[in-house]
Amino acid sequence: MKQNTLGKLVLSDGLEFSGKSFGYKAPVAGEVVFATGMVGYPQAFTDPSFAGQILVMTYPLIGNYGVPHKKDWESEKIQISGLIVSSYNDTPSHAKSIMPLHTWLKQQKIPSLEIKDTRFITQLLRDKGAMLGKIIFDKDIPFHDPNEDNLVASVSQKNVEEMGNGKKTIVLIDCGVKKNIAECLVKRDVRVITVPWDFDIFSLKKFDGIIISNGPGNPKMADKTIMTVKKALNSHIPTFGICLGNQILTLAAGGDTYKLKFGHRSQNQPCALEGTEKCFITTQNHGFAVGKIPTGFKPWFVNANDNTNEGIIHNTLPFMSVQFHPEATPGPTDTEWLFDYFLKYV
Repeated sequence: MKQNTLGKLVLSDGLEFSGKSFGYKAPVAGEVVFATGMVGYPQAFTDPSFAGQILVMTYPLIGNYGVPHKKDWESEKIQISGLIVSSYNDTPSHAKSIMPLHTWLKQQKIPSLEIKDTRFITQLLRDKGAMLGKIIFDKDIPFHDPNEDNLVASVSQKNVEEMGNGKKTIVLIDCGVKKNIAECLVKRDVRVITVPWDFDIFSLKKFDGIIISNGPGNPKMADKTIMTVKKALNSHIPTFGICLGNQILTLAAGGDTYKLKFGHRSQNQPCALEGTEKCFITTQNHGFAVGKIPTGFKPWFVNANDNTNEGIIHNTLPFMSVQFHPEATPGPTDTEWLFDYFLKYV
């Protein structure tokens, strides 16, 4: 692959970084964030929770195992707005690879730059917090804050879909769902009805529980999902939130959320189970977190790095949520037991 095109990453604080293009050549603006995962970039890039974001990968070598078949992606397309890496490898070697990464990025029109000092950019984002940025080539564009958009509405599916034929039926509210959530339920003999973020789930004839999926952006933008969950809580329907779903459950129950300085985006976040000496290694991808825990709930998990909330559970009713990904693809499967725990209440 010959690549001589130069582009720039421009941050809202005025700093600029030049780099070689290996993706689609077009300007893009978004929120610049970093992820510390060592593997699993195809699943990370297709995670809808990254919508609107220019992703800086801290692991220095990206592209060495190419791109797998679509069945191994977490959604139907690449969800990141742009990509920054330290070293790009365009000669992949992996049994599942069907194309090199640069081919995929160009097909999906994702601008991507190789900028050697991703360590400095990451340190900057840790010190100053996630900030707005843009990848530009010949033509400049204005900055854009994706958190002011309803990103959930943009990534949620438009139709109702069913998977599995088990005796228990779970409604999965798609706020930017990762495919493996539904697959984890189906392999537990559950019938899964996946619905759009603003769907009236009470129009369905019968279901036994609700899962609120992960997703991108500010949870307060998902107003229709919050209203749906509030109604479900009033009806005492078993409800489980994952990632953004943790924040939506909190808001629906009367709690509050806030924006983290630089978010949690990795496959190695330690989460302690409250009241025990157990700590689980988890996969996470979020920029917002639970602040005020709603009345009747208590903390369920806490982040062992920064003591932020990682989940809430109701004192008496079957309502619970976690900030991390129990379905974790890529990443550890330490917390997949949470699906079994929730299904006991369904």
